[in-house]
Parts: sequence; C-alpha cells; structure tokens
Amino acid sequence: MSYVIGVDGGTESIRARVFDLSGSCLGSAAQPYATQFSAGARAEQNPEDWWTAMGTALRQAVAQAGIAPADVDAIALATTSCSVVALDGEGSALRPAIIWMDVRAGAEAADVLATGDPALVVNGAGEGPVSAEWMIPKALWLARQEPENYERAATICEYQDFMNLRLTGRRCASLDNASIRWHYSTERGGYPKSLLAALKLDSLLEKWPDAVAAPGEVIGTLTQRAAEHLQLPQSVKVVQGGADALIGMIGIGVAKPGQVALITGSSHLMFGVSDRPAAARGLWGTYADAVYPNRHIIEGGQTSTGSIVNWLRRLAGGNLNLNAMNEEARKIAPGCDGLLSLDHFQGNRTPYVDASSRGAFVGLTLAHGMPHLFRATIEGICFGSRLIFERMSQAGFPASEITIGGGVVASELWLQLHADIAGLPVSVPKASEAPSLGAAILAATGAGHFASIDEGIAAMVKPGRRIEPRQAEAAQYGEIYERYQKLYPALRGFCERPSASA
Repeated sequence: MSYVIGVDGGTESIRARVFDLSGSCLGSAAQPYATQFSAGARAEQNPEDWWTAMGTALRQAVAQAGIAPADVDAIALATTSCSVVALDGEGSALRPAIIWMDVRAGAEAADVLATGDPALVVNGAGEGPVSAEWMIPKALWLARQEPENYERAATICEYQDFMNLRLTGRRCASLDNASIRWHYSTERGGYPKSLLAALKLDSLLEKWPDAVAAPGEVIGTLTQRAAEHLQLPQSVKVVQGGADALIGMIGIGVAKPGQVALITGSSHLMFGVSDRPAAARGLWGTYADAVYPNRHIIEGGQTSTGSIVNWLRRLAGGNLNLNAMNEEARKIAPGCDGLLSLDHFQGNRTPYVDASSRGAFVGLTLAHGMPHLFRATIEGICFGSRLIFERMSQAGFPASEITIGGGVVASELWLQLHADIAGLPVSVPKASEAPSLGAAILAATGAGHFASIDEGIAAMVKPGRRIEPRQAEAAQYGEIYERYQKLYPALRGFCERPSASA
C-alpha cells in the first residue's frame, strides 16, 4: 500500500493527516504553537516551533493511521502565506517570523505602490492596494528598520520555504506563494527585478531562493536529520505545496475555468480559475500558473463574514443557538421584512477596497427580532459575495458555479442563500480539511501516482451536495440587491473620525 501525508500549517497550529490514494483520511493530529503580539499591529512566531510541532503531529498521525512508515511515499505542505522569515547561512532564524497578520509595514506597502511598476498589475490592475502583509513590504521593513538582520540574512523566505528547507536541505520557493504575494510572474520573467530596483532593494534577489517549484513538483527527499525527526524513511519525497487557502482549492476540487472556490470562516475568500489573464480595480490577480499550469487565479474577499455571526452571538450573551436560529431565520421571507445589512463591519476588502467603511443595519423596526438580524446578516454577506462575482465577470471572468468549503457548509440556509442571491449553483464536496487534502493530492501527484493534479482531484476529492438557485427567490433577491448596492455610496464617509482641528 502507498500513503501520502498532507500538512496544514495554520496560524494557531499545524495539522498532519495521512491519506490513502482514494482520499480517505486514516490518521490526523495537530499541535499548537504560540503567537507573540505587540504594539503596532505586530504578530510573530518562532519558526523552530513550527518544526517541532510538525514532527510531533506527523508522528502521531502516522501512529493513529496504523501504517508502516516505509509505506509513506510523499509529503507536501499548505501553510499560511506572507509569514516571512530571515535565515542565516545555516538555515536558522535570525529573528522571529513576521507572520501574515502583522501589518507593521504599512508605510513600505505605500512605497511599493508608489513605484507604479508593471508588476503591480495584480494589485487592482495597478491601482492598489498593496497589502502590508505581503513579502516585499515586510522585506523592505527589515532592510530599513533592522538592517543588521537584513544584511546577515542569507535567505529571506516564507513559512513554506523554511519547512521545505528543513525537510530537504534545498532552498526552493513555492511558485504559488511567490506568484500571489511576491509579485513573481511566469509571464513577466520571474522575480520583479524592476520593482526591487525602484525600491533600492536589489539585494533581495540574492536572498530569495534561486529555485522556484510549482505545486506538485518534487523538491527532493528527506535529509537524515528530517527523517529522524519525522521517523520516516529518507526516501520519502517532499513535494511543493503553497498557501493554505489556494491549496485548499485543490482539496475541494476547484480546477476548471469558470469555477470559483469560496473558502469561508471568519472571512470569505474567493478564488476563481480562468484560462486567460484578467485584471480589474478592486480585485487581486490574476496569478499565472500559481496553482495549476496554464491557468490563472483571480482573487477577491470579504473581511467580515462568520465574524459577524460571532458578534451576534456575543450580543446574545453567548447563548445564540445557531441550529435554532437557522431554523427560525429560514421561515422569514427574502428581505427580512424590510431589514437590510451592510457587511462592512471591519471595512471592505474587495471590490471597494475601503478600510474605513463600516457595517450597518438599515430599516429596523420594533417588529424585528434576533432571527431577522441573523438572516439579514447572512443576506448582506451573500450580497457582498455577489458584488465580487460581478466584478470578476466585468474583469472577463464569468463564474459558472461556486464550490464552498469551511464553516458555511454547516448551514443549509447560508448555502441556499448564496445560490439564490448569486444566481449560481453551489457545490459542497465531501472534503476532509481542504488544505491538508489538497497538499496530499499534490504529494500523490509528485510521487507519480497521478499524471496531473486534475487526475489526483478526480481520484481523491469526493463529490457531495449540489444546491441550485431557486428561481422565484432569485428574482426577489435581484430587486433587494439593487437596494444593497446603494448602501455603500450612501454611507461612505459617514463613520469617518472627525479631524483633530474639527
């Protein structure tokens, strides 16, 4: 028998899962690690904690699966993106990793955008924003604020690359991470040399890994040290993965042009697969070859989604029964008796790209109760999703269906409203932890069990439910959506803080 391991390196923990070649998970284990927060929106982790935690989780997963370590063929990782590490010549961290949620590099991000370099086409068709989370702003911050660490760094890379270096001894970047957050492009000659030159950061090219491997490509086999740490044979292949959300696309089977992955949780992330490049203000991408060869990925997202539902639970004193609330909200007609919600509780990520925008409930009466607030919240989020899908269509990417993974799949109401409001069918595959399954599919492909990632998806991703839009409800929501679209322009700037001189 042959088995593969998919590793999901998240923000709070790392999870290892053992899969067979049909996609069944045989063993799973997770290990947490700490994040250090400090003033200035800073968040850091110790890379050694990642390595220690992976060893423990992987050994436990293999033991739970009850398989012989010699039967493991390959391993691949899906990790948080934009978690930047600076390493010395021996591969040890010079300082804690600046993880994805750290936004200390806000000024540097503005300086990157100000260059106007052609590589910025992936940032809203060149209009921005450039996120302070991304690789180049963080590297520029290091060069300016910690020049001693920057100069000493032999390698500046990400969580993904650090782990693969530890596993194989090879310095190799992920085409996925580099494409979506380093401004790397297979269509524009690789690394963004002119952008780095404009920032006087040419030296970063020497610190980035020379090799770049696409998801599914073999990086190498385990070093003796790594094999001992994981208690696996040195013959185990290490296969390139990438950013957790995008590798999660593979785990829910989104690979064909026209498909959209909707990854849900505290926020919504949308990744569309296209057979041609597309760029538009208010969207990120497209990223050529970032997940699949000869295909592009277009990206959108909503900052607050599941987090708004959690906010409602807090308002209810933590006693909001979601199953009961879903059932009560289901009985309410579309439009919630005139109640409308704007989903911008923490600003708008796309398509308005407005961090100062805020959420609102409009049309409240004394007849409205918590079920109305609950349903209006979900409807508002689904309207925000539709707005992004329409912007994608304007960019030349018309979505044909939505495949959903994450917390939303537990709510039949939410799934149906996404279908009704977007006017698109919704698929919910039987995915077991999409990022780790996606990584396992890449591992199996790299090990030679499948000729392509698509073939691996066909074998390892199990189809699940399909929800069709209801025509009558879709027509009703078309009218309500027009009202939703008027909310943001009407409320724009209303919640801005007055100036100090006012």
